[in-house]
Amino acid sequence: MSRTRALCRAFVPLVLLMPLAACGSSPDVREDGAAADSAAAPGFPYTLTNCGVSSTYQAPPQRAVTMNQHSTELLLALGLGERIVGSAYLDDAVLPLYRPAYDKIKVLAREYPSKEVLFGADPDFVYGGYASAFDKAQGRDREALAKAGINSRLNVEYCSEGRVGFDQLKTEITEVARTFGVPERGARLVEDEQRRIDAVTARVKDAPRPSVFVYDSGETSASTSGGNGIGNEIVSLAGGTNVFADLKDTFGEVSWEKVIERAPEVVLIYDYGGTTVEAKKQRLMNDPALAGVPAVKNRRFVVLPLSSAVLGVRVADAVESLGRQLHPDAP
Repeated sequence: MSRTRALCRAFVPLVLLMPLAACGSSPDVREDGAAADSAAAPGFPYTLTNCGVSSTYQAPPQRAVTMNQHSTELLLALGLGERIVGSAYLDDAVLPLYRPAYDKIKVLAREYPSKEVLFGADPDFVYGGYASAFDKAQGRDREALAKAGINSRLNVEYCSEGRVGFDQLKTEITEVARTFGVPERGARLVEDEQRRIDAVTARVKDAPRPSVFVYDSGETSASTSGGNGIGNEIVSLAGGTNVFADLKDTFGEVSWEKVIERAPEVVLIYDYGGTTVEAKKQRLMNDPALAGVPAVKNRRFVVLPLSSAVLGVRVADAVESLGRQLHPDAP
């Protein structure tokens, strides 16, 4: 997968999926987690600036298209499945918790839909998880959408300056929930993410911090997680240190010589696409140049699905999973 599109589950509280108490004209939520009422919520019109684009919502979106998996799962976590009229581009399997709601959504394309297919869904909101969702060459740029009367949002991981962490996750969840007129659900989701992450950091705080090389993909060079993305923060919160934290990007290419030089103690493999985790392990173990790298020499590999290493509702899930893998003996 090209890095130009660069690039929870344990448990989301059931309260997120239960009907909200009556509060003005906020939409109700059915037992399957989908919004049942299309009435406008209080607090509109609502104006915000997202990644340099200012949008004014006269009412909550009712016909959303989600262009990437973490965009889809965030709306589903907020109980908004019934307002998604189309989705696209899965990196891996949708979380089982959201599968029943997801299966009711029309898949517009296996990857990104064409402009014609996207506009044919008649959306009033398009939500991109990666900047490549809004490819100008394909006619899907945010300016073109705005001219057609369609609001849009880009995940803030791809327009934040400097490192991305929990503050950006809070912004993403809070602003999306507010845009859709369900701020209370967003607040509960943020609170749950924070609680779960805090539990992991408390458990591993006294444990040694192994150095970690993130292996996304690559043969002649390696695509890895840089210091600016949520992937770097996940490694840190789970009790590790990203050996390429000094790379000022979300993802970037590094030479194998640099990997050898930095001698990581652990390799974190991102699992997605057509190349299996086992194939990635074998690529590393069969390279004589990497034989002396501690992580390879000691066969110390850990794994996360790619969908857990982006700014979305799986961040706490990723921290929990990686924390267990890096520190299995921590209390």
